[in-house]
Formats: sequence, structure tokens, C-alpha cells
Amino acid sequence: MRLRKNTRKIFIVCIMIVLIVSIIAYIFLRNNEVEALSKYGSRGDEVTQIQTKLKRWGYYNGNIDGIYGSQTQEAVRYFQRKNGLAVDGIAGPKTLAAMGITSSSSGLSSSSSSNSSNVNLLARLIYGEARGEPYTGQVAVGAVVMNRVKSSSFPNSISGVIYQSGAFDAVRDGQINLTPDATAKKAAQDAINGWDPSYGAIYYFNPSTATNKWIWSRPMTVTIGRHRFCK
Repeated sequence: MRLRKNTRKIFIVCIMIVLIVSIIAYIFLRNNEVEALSKYGSRGDEVTQIQTKLKRWGYYNGNIDGIYGSQTQEAVRYFQRKNGLAVDGIAGPKTLAAMGITSSSSGLSSSSSSNSSNVNLLARLIYGEARGEPYTGQVAVGAVVMNRVKSSSFPNSISGVIYQSGAFDAVRDGQINLTPDATAKKAAQDAINGWDPSYGAIYYFNPSTATNKWIWSRPMTVTIGRHRFCK
């Protein structure tokens, strides 16, 4: 009889231990849960930002309704395919960073990580567009991006300017995905910090290869290396 009572007590204690462990595990998982990224079926402000940017850049033709439907998914795929990203139709960390969107799951370091992301993205553009050019010319290419950000005629973010459809050859031919060197990174930081050796230019081109007649009509500000900068 006593043995049966002891067995029952042990059984009850085991059940309590299992329950306690389950509760602790549940709390741990809830506290460490990463918020789902925007994907098919998602709704909210982040989806609205994605739709707004993609529509502005010519990737999306649907309504800006904050609903991640099939049109938004296809627009994200199109953006990913054109910009050398994994084509899965999900707005993951790399896709959001390329769009200049800080994910809602980011922590307190979002500001510094955003700045670092901007420097890296601008450095990639500079490296793709102007590696081999004089250092001042590399900064000037970065300054053109910054001048466009300030202009009401262009997107208002570095990523928006860089990924605007048809804006830069390095994006179109995939050189944006090359790893920038230290010089390009330094040039990017100098441009972001406000150095503008382009004298306010919002365009530049190589006179020896340019075939667009319109670009020749733009007022020139300066020529650095093989690039002519203009407004």
C-alpha cells in the first residue's frame, strides 16, 4: 500500500516537472521569437512601404493596400531577379536592406546598422561604376547619388536612387553585387559625409561610350577621369 502511494507521488512529481519544463520552454521561445518577415499573405505598414517603393521604381503596378498578394510577390521576385538577390518572393533581410527598409524585427542598433548598410550599398555602386577612376571621381559618383536623394525628382533614399529602374549600368549588369574594395568604401563614406567634388551634379557619363543624345545636352559641372558630371 505504501509502495503504491510512493509510486503515485513520484508520478505526480514527474508530471509537475514536465509541466514546468514545458512552461519555461514556451516562455523562452516566445521571448526569442523572430517576427515573421513580409511574405505572401502578410499585411501592414512594412508591406505598404514595399509596395510604395517598388511602384515608384517601376517594379509594381498594383494598388498600395498593405496586402502582400500575388502581384506584390511577383514584384518582389522581379526586384530580386534584377538586383542579384535570391529570388524567393519573400522580403527577407537582404531584400529589405536593398529597398532601404528597416525590418520591424530590428532592435536598438537599427540606426547604426542602417548607416553601415548605406555605406556598403553606395560603395558597391561606386566600385561597380567607377573602380579604376581617380579617388575624387569615385567620391563624385557617390555624391551624384546623394544629390539625387536630396532632389525631389528622384527617390529620397540611397537604396531608392541606386535601384531606380534603369538608373545605373552597374545595377543592370550585376556589377553592383561585386565586393567593394577599401577605396570604394572610403569614397562612399566621404560622399555620405557631404564631400561633393561633382559640384551638385545629378548625372554623369563617359563621353567615349555614351550613345544617349539627351545626356549630352545637360550642363556640365566638371570632368574627372573618364566621367563628365552634369546637372
